[in-house]
Amino acid sequence: MKLIWIHILIFYTIASVTASGPEKPALKLWYNQPAKEWMQSTPVGNGRLGAMIFGGINNDRIALNEITMWAGQPDPKQEVTCGKAKLAEIRQLFFDGKLKQGNDSAIKYLSGKPNTFGTHIPVGDLNMKFNLDEKSISEYRRELNLENAITTVTFKSGGVFYTREYFCSNPDNILIIRLTADRKNMISCTVSLDLLSKSMISSDNSRLEFSGKATSSLKVRGFPDFSIGGVDFMGIVNASVMGGSVKPGENELFISMADEVILIADIRTSYNSPRFKDICKKTVESAASKKYSGLKNDHIQDYTNLFNRFEISLGNGEKENLPTDIRFKKYNEGSDDPDLCSLFLQYNRYLIISCSRENSPLPANLQGLWNDNLAANMPWTCDYHLDINTQQNYWATNITNLPECNTPLFNYIEFLAKAGEKTAAKVYGSPGWVAHTVTNVWGYTAPGEWPGWGLFPAAGTWIALHLWEHFNYTADKGFLENKAYPLLKKNAEFFLDYMVTDPESGYLMTGPCTSPENSFRYKGDVLSLSMMPACDRVFVYELFSACISASEILGTDQDFRLTLEAARSKLPPLQTGNTGELREWFYDYEKAVPNHRHTTHLTSLYPYSQISLKKTPELAKAAAKTIQYRLDAPGWEDVEWSRANMINFFARLKEQEKAFNSLNILLRDLTRENLLTISVAGIAGANYDIFVLDGNEAAASGIAEMLIQSHEDYIEFLPALPSAWETGYYKGLCVRGNATVSAAWTGMKITKASLKADISNSYKIKIPDPAKAKISKNGQRCKAEFSEDDILRIALEKNDILDIDY
Repeated sequence: MKLIWIHILIFYTIASVTASGPEKPALKLWYNQPAKEWMQSTPVGNGRLGAMIFGGINNDRIALNEITMWAGQPDPKQEVTCGKAKLAEIRQLFFDGKLKQGNDSAIKYLSGKPNTFGTHIPVGDLNMKFNLDEKSISEYRRELNLENAITTVTFKSGGVFYTREYFCSNPDNILIIRLTADRKNMISCTVSLDLLSKSMISSDNSRLEFSGKATSSLKVRGFPDFSIGGVDFMGIVNASVMGGSVKPGENELFISMADEVILIADIRTSYNSPRFKDICKKTVESAASKKYSGLKNDHIQDYTNLFNRFEISLGNGEKENLPTDIRFKKYNEGSDDPDLCSLFLQYNRYLIISCSRENSPLPANLQGLWNDNLAANMPWTCDYHLDINTQQNYWATNITNLPECNTPLFNYIEFLAKAGEKTAAKVYGSPGWVAHTVTNVWGYTAPGEWPGWGLFPAAGTWIALHLWEHFNYTADKGFLENKAYPLLKKNAEFFLDYMVTDPESGYLMTGPCTSPENSFRYKGDVLSLSMMPACDRVFVYELFSACISASEILGTDQDFRLTLEAARSKLPPLQTGNTGELREWFYDYEKAVPNHRHTTHLTSLYPYSQISLKKTPELAKAAAKTIQYRLDAPGWEDVEWSRANMINFFARLKEQEKAFNSLNILLRDLTRENLLTISVAGIAGANYDIFVLDGNEAAASGIAEMLIQSHEDYIEFLPALPSAWETGYYKGLCVRGNATVSAAWTGMKITKASLKADISNSYKIKIPDPAKAKISKNGQRCKAEFSEDDILRIALEKNDILDIDY
């Protein structure tokens, strides 16, 4: 294990020191009215089942989702055979400077054919209809409590106080709704379903049962018919009552004069589950046999085991007494509310917990788990985009202490790798595996149907590198040996065979391929494909470096390691263009779309650290100039994920006010009042605003990067603390090297920092002004001997706690 440095930066300002620190904020989204539309509702989920809660008084809509609810089917004809000989001919056109002919040839031979690609689709709605006097409603409150993952709706009507609770339980694998009132016999309603796909619905005694096939009528991307294939599905809604009665109607349930109603729902599909119907029945029966209190307690215990690992406050919480939509509006009008940022970060942790658990059959997709049927009807569909979107979904998991949430992603990468072996062989004539820009649950790994955005063979590499990042945080050698290294090694084998030597420069190059999803001007043409765009250099360099390090750690594959080291030494360097920007392509082409949202070459700055202020200051300046030119370009394509990107970029550049400004822009322009981020109308072909999860999760990583960084092989507290967060604390962020850290500060000055070693390790700690620092280990002052540059060396055993006080 390499040594970790801890570098604590102290921020000095003229702000006065606050006498007392902030209290833990209340972690609730709450509203004084029901949701009128999907983007006002709030999500619940258990990693497989999800629902959006509207909280209507007489018409209570619950929008249902299940993560495997996919249209489409496996496609054995997805690839166009190219092969090594034809690929060499195409590459020669590029080497000869005939880029237009090379692009045309690549379109012909390196396009995929997604015939039955499909999309994730919603299940439909569960509806509860009541007959209350809405004119007499008072004390209405709709609340999502992040501390227990339960949505609660309360109100008075006719002198009766009603309570409705909604949550998705991971231990019991169900959606649960409980209706109560403070007077007996006051609950009467009709329960029905409005399903998206053609379904059979039946009612029997106290349950609704439905089944069908997931289909979509969408015809885009050249797909002949989205109605081909699709999973079979089945769902059950079981009603139990105390007092009163429940009776079946025609495809609905009538509940009359009950004291309490409990609805238990499950939905299952045939995706990798031939016994899905039996599983659905047994799941509902098992949950229905338990007391509500037990179901609720098990849910809370399971959820809080993850959520409670991290705590943060950035202010005094004085705006918590405002409904979230009003608070959100005031913040975006300029009201000071730093703890709204705390709430946003914790909400984003809640989202990934709710849509990606260890037992989830699939990872979070473009909309996480909560499909509004808008993305599913876009040309890009609700799928797995590997040119940044799926990656961003998981940027915050390790740093915000949720490593288990990575599990379904890693299982999916394993699935892609197996499917991608056929694509590697058929398209490129190479061993190993490859995946491109768009993927689905059916094993689509071929290029997209348009190479301008779809010919991106490093896309699979980018998502697979999350395996290495997970190891960097957890130091789990078993995971490295059994999961991460085998997958990374096979992908590296592909690139060793696939890359070619540039006859002019002598560098190893990928290509032809795109720098997603951008284009350049060359001899009067606007082109997308070239040899070795800078992003490919970033990913291949990162991949080879990860495999080299893994080989050394595991003590295996020495010959393969030497081969990788030799190949890595032949990769081109990152370069600066004539404008002072970081080059996006190997040659200094003119950008065709200067305001384009994609900046994939800047992955060298974040999430990786091939560019950093310490190691490559000149390239860091070039990266900063690239960012500024992009933001200053007229009509900059500002969408949720590109703006969240900026938070991370500026945090790495220690531009704290710019990072905070990007967070404010994300909240103001690209987030709705339920704090879900949106891809705005008018960009990427959208005619309307669409929820996309990546903005939420990349914002979470960006906020965390403002508070802690460890990419430079040392840990740095408060590296990009903005003046708006002058006093605060956090507990439980994670850093590379498997340690958990906490910090507190007042008036922009750090007052305390701590590190808990989650493995035995030796640490190097760089502390400015060491004469004022009080160093303790496990509560006991320890002797601090500093070498040059104020370096403290200290050995910690597992569970040791190092405290640094000022």
